[in-house]
Amino acid sequence: MGDDTAELTFKPWIKRYPGTIGGQERSDRGIDTAAGATLVFPHAGGAAIAYRALATALAAGGADAFVMQYPQRGDRLAHPAPTTVGELATELFDAGDWARVGPLRLFGHCMGAVVAFEFARVAERHGVEVGQLWVSASEAPSAVAASPSLPTAKAEIIAEMVDLGGTDPQLLADDDFVELLLMAVRADYTAFNRYACDADVRVAADIHTLGGESDHRISADMLRGWETHTTGAFTLSLFDGGHFYVNDQIEDVAELINEL
Repeated sequence: MGDDTAELTFKPWIKRYPGTIGGQERSDRGIDTAAGATLVFPHAGGAAIAYRALATALAAGGADAFVMQYPQRGDRLAHPAPTTVGELATELFDAGDWARVGPLRLFGHCMGAVVAFEFARVAERHGVEVGQLWVSASEAPSAVAASPSLPTAKAEIIAEMVDLGGTDPQLLADDDFVELLLMAVRADYTAFNRYACDADVRVAADIHTLGGESDHRISADMLRGWETHTTGAFTLSLFDGGHFYVNDQIEDVAELINEL
C-alpha cells in the first residue's frame, strides 16, 4: 500500500494530526496507508485537546495521529453519554474509515486504555488490523469489576481529580470549568462502573504497558495484569512521574511508540 489520496471519511470530532516527513505535513498527499496511524484515547473526563502535544509528537514519526473525542465535552458537549465502555468503543470505531487507514496503533491513558482495548476487539471483529495496543496508567480489563466504583458526586469527583493530578488546581477553582468537567467525568465514570471483562478475553495485538514509577494508583504489578489479554507480545516500561507522567514525558513516550 501507499498514499491513499481518495477521500476518507471521519466524524468532525475525530482530531487528525497529519504525519510529517522532514518537518512537512503530507496532508496534501492523503493518508499513507502503508504507515498506518496511531489512535489516542483520552483518560476519563479528558478532552481531545489535552492530547494535542502527544499527537503532534506521534505524527512527527511519519504516520498520522488521531485523537478521539468522547461525548459530553468539547465539540460533543450535546452528544448523549455512552451507556457502556463497549458502546463508546463501537461508536468511535464507526466514526472513521479505519479499515482504509492501514495497520493501527492504539494508545490509551487510564480509562482510555480500556476504551482502546474494547476498540481493538471491535476492530478485530471487523477485520481491521491492530498491530499494537499501548496502555498507560491503567489496571487490566479483567481487574476493573473488582475495583471500587468511581465516584459520581461533585465533591468526590473533585477530590478524585486533585488526588490524580493532571488538572491545574486553578482551573478547579473556576465554577464554569468545574461544571463542564463534572459532566464529562460523570459520563465516563458511569460507563466505566458498568464495565466487566473476563481474564480469558484476548486481542491479537501486542500489548505494551506504560506507567509512572511513582504512580500511587497504578503499580507495575497492576500493569503486568494486561499480559493475560493478548495472544501476542507483552512489554512493560516505566517512566519518571506519577499517574500523569505522560504530560512530562511526551517526547520519550512518542519515540517509544514510533519505534515499533
